[in-house]
Formats: sequence, C-alpha cells, structure tokens
Amino acid sequence: MSGKLEGFRLAPVSFDEIPRWREDDPSPLFAGLKECGRYVRSVKPYRKGSLGLGCDDLMPLLDGVEKAAIQTSELARQFFETRCQPFRIEGADGKPGLVTAFYEPEVSVSSKRDDEYLYPFYRRPSDLIDIDEGNRPANMDPSYRFGLLRDGAISAYPDRRAIDRGYLDGQSLEIAWAKSKVDVFFAHVQGAARLRYPDGGTKRITYDAKAGHPFSAIGKLLIERGEIEPANISMQSIRSWLAQHPDQIDEVLWHNRSYIFFREEDVDDPALGPIAAAKVPLIAGRSLAVDRQIHTFGFPFFVHSETLTNIDGGKPFARLMLALDTGSAIVGPARGDIFTGSGDEAGELAGAVRNDADFYILVPKEAAARYL
Repeated sequence: MSGKLEGFRLAPVSFDEIPRWREDDPSPLFAGLKECGRYVRSVKPYRKGSLGLGCDDLMPLLDGVEKAAIQTSELARQFFETRCQPFRIEGADGKPGLVTAFYEPEVSVSSKRDDEYLYPFYRRPSDLIDIDEGNRPANMDPSYRFGLLRDGAISAYPDRRAIDRGYLDGQSLEIAWAKSKVDVFFAHVQGAARLRYPDGGTKRITYDAKAGHPFSAIGKLLIERGEIEPANISMQSIRSWLAQHPDQIDEVLWHNRSYIFFREEDVDDPALGPIAAAKVPLIAGRSLAVDRQIHTFGFPFFVHSETLTNIDGGKPFARLMLALDTGSAIVGPARGDIFTGSGDEAGELAGAVRNDADFYILVPKEAAARYL
C-alpha cells in the first residue's frame, strides 16, 4: 500500500453503496478539474499528502475531462464511475467524519484610515519566513509553518494580540481599513473576503500567509465558559454574543492567536469564487477544504450527511466535491469544509454547518489498485 494511513483506513465500496450517489449531478466539478489540469501542467504539480496520492495518480482524470462531452447528470456520473474506484474513509475509532462550511464575506472598507474605518487587512510582512524541516528551530512546534526572521535567527512570529496592539504599524502593509474588528476577524477565519469600497468598486483579498500560531476556535472558548450552549454554537450566535459584549471582544478574539495575511486580486468574474490554495477559483457548493497534510488537491470527495439539510432545501447533503482548499482548523482524514459562495446569504448557510458526515474519496483506478 502506498502512503501512510495512520488512525484510519480506506474501505473500497461500489458506487451503488454511496448514499444518494445517483441523486447527485456532479457536472459542476468539470470546470474545476479543467482548471486544476491547466495549473499542474503549466505551473507545478500539487504537493502530495501523506496518503500517498499525487498528481501523477490524478492525471488520468484530468486528461479525461479535457476530452469528455458531458451533457447530462447521468453522463457526468458515468465519467467518474468508469475512471474511479471509491473508498470510504473510516477512522479507527469508528466515529463519523465532520463537515463545516466557509464562505467569502463581503466587507465594507476604505483605502484610508479615518474615524470610521479603523481596522486593517494586512499584506504579508517582510520579516515573516516560511518554515520547513530544513530551517525549523529545535524548540519550535512542528505545526508552525511560518516564523519571524530577525538578525539571522528564527522564532515564533508575534500573535494576534501583538499585531492588534501595533506590531505592524508604520510598515505600509495595510490593504484596506474596515469598520469592524469582528468583520476582519471572521475574514481571517474564512481566509478570503470581497472588499467593497465607498465608490462601489470591489477587490478580492485571499490568504497569502499566517503568523504561524495554531488556530483556536473562539466558539469552543465561549462554550467552555458557558456563554453559548453547544447546540446553539454557530457563526451567527458568536457574532451576536460579541455584539452584546463589546468590552470583551479583544479578550475573546485574542484567544485565537492565529493571524492571516492577504494578497490582493481584482474581481474579474463575480460569479467565480476566490482563488484558493489549489490556485484555481473555488466553485460554490462544490469546493472542499481538506487536511493538506493528508490529502492532495484536485481529488474528488463525495460527502454525505443526513443531518446537514439547510444547504439543499431540507434534503440531506450528498454531493461530489473537489478538494481545492485547506485550513488550519481542517485536521483529519474525514474532515472537510464546504465553500458555500460569496456574500451574506452564503454566510448564513456556512455559519450553521457543523455536522457528522461520511467521506468517500474517488481514486483513479490505476492508483486505486495500490489501496485494494
């Protein structure tokens, strides 16, 4: 078997064993597969995760989509059925996977700081360095992928509290200024935002780097403090609590030491999602953020959740998705984050998603033989 399957296994199944497979129309994935193919051919292959599946394994699918004539949902399903072997991702503990969701928020901003627009979105600082096994200090946690380079030495980068208190002041790193610190924070959590300027102009910002510290969920903190009941936790309930406790905003937000830096992009086609970690546009309702340490971008995953019903008009969620993004909170083999789209409506959908789910990965048949 190729790759490391620590704490989970891939159980081969037939397509008929995938719940609601025949009810789904996976044709929206084809545009994303074509974009992935163009990127890996013209720029570079995606990095292989510990599962051991790489771009060489994916190429039969990426090559096939260029020649496929997909006109119906049945033909779209047949495309995957003839080329792929599905595997159910099963944890050693027998517990189901977990699915959440993210979106591209729209934030009102100004290009200049004033009495109303006080909170910046920052570009990547020059003293932030990528960390790998070749330069990681012996005393630095292996989870840190970024750090501070100063006088030839590498250490942990200042965290959210330090940055909010002015660590980056005077470096001209500000992309834009927002009215709300909470809006900036949630754009960090989502990893992207659509900025709307007073003149009606728009710009996209998307993840470029992070300060390196682990992501710590403020929702979990509020549950532990007894502020919000576990059954009621959502982005909406967290925002509501923060609005009702303005004197505690800094304390709660600083609990999440992670801090995100952005790069700018124009909004060429508002119908397309932002460019994410796979360097192709996200597809609303069909893009999945996965654990990048395990999985490789470009692979299809079928996600099924009987309890997730708010996205598909009351029906259980059952869709073929494309792995195009990642996130520091997305950890584990059967863990995914669904991109719901851009704007407030997408945010309403995303904010309420935290459900048990079953995950199936579709592996091109030649590579699948190594896992059978």
